[in-house]
Amino acid sequence: MEIFEIGFLSVRLLDIIDILLVAFLLYKLYELLKGGVAMNIFLGLVAIYLLWWLCVKVLDMQLIGALLGQFIGVGVIALIIVFQQEVRRFLILLGTNSLIANSSLTRKLFNWNFQFQKQIVLDVSPIVKACANMSKTKTGALIVLARNSDLKFYATTGDLMDADVSKRLIESIFFKNSPMHDGAIIISDNKIKAARCVLPVTDNTEIPAHFGMRHRAALGISEQSDAIAIIVSEETGTISVARDGELNADVTPDELEAILKKEM
Repeated sequence: MEIFEIGFLSVRLLDIIDILLVAFLLYKLYELLKGGVAMNIFLGLVAIYLLWWLCVKVLDMQLIGALLGQFIGVGVIALIIVFQQEVRRFLILLGTNSLIANSSLTRKLFNWNFQFQKQIVLDVSPIVKACANMSKTKTGALIVLARNSDLKFYATTGDLMDADVSKRLIESIFFKNSPMHDGAIIISDNKIKAARCVLPVTDNTEIPAHFGMRHRAALGISEQSDAIAIIVSEETGTISVARDGELNADVTPDELEAILKKEM
């Protein structure tokens, strides 16, 4: 359906929808890449493409055009390899938040394996109380709450426990003289699956300098999965929450409880 004309060009409703969809995808691409080294890599790839276009299309430089053309020819494969983490994060977000993943029919068909929705509701009360107490004593802590992904790979990097979640157990794990206080605990299905776990560290360069390795590890696991990570700072005692690659710093215990009840 034609809406209006600009000179010899006719603009249809589908053209406007097409432009809006492309703009939305570019915005989401920017959100995924901003703040990390991936943005610099992306700009480098754009520079190579512009150089190839200038040499081949404008200046007709055959030799350098042929060399750059070989690189451009495998562009899709190179993009997947270079932006592996960003593609993984995009697919996780798409699979978690899409209409297909959230439909009741999909959950019924694939619940036996993929578990789009947890059957056990997490009791957040002992977690919030433990974080509040550790915040008062400035006890450093890193707690990862699994959602759709059970994080089995990261659980195997630590000491397996499979213990019931309790305030006293969480505080004892992160007590400074405890042999398991270093690293993260992973909670899934109302169980502390493992302690002293090693998490991936984010490569986001926009993180303030006063945030330590716990905050960077929390952001890293939230970028590579749909998990929620809670951080208690050892220096300041402040509580922070990382989810979907974003960090909410300096939240109160009440705010933490509201976030967990909403997200879990």
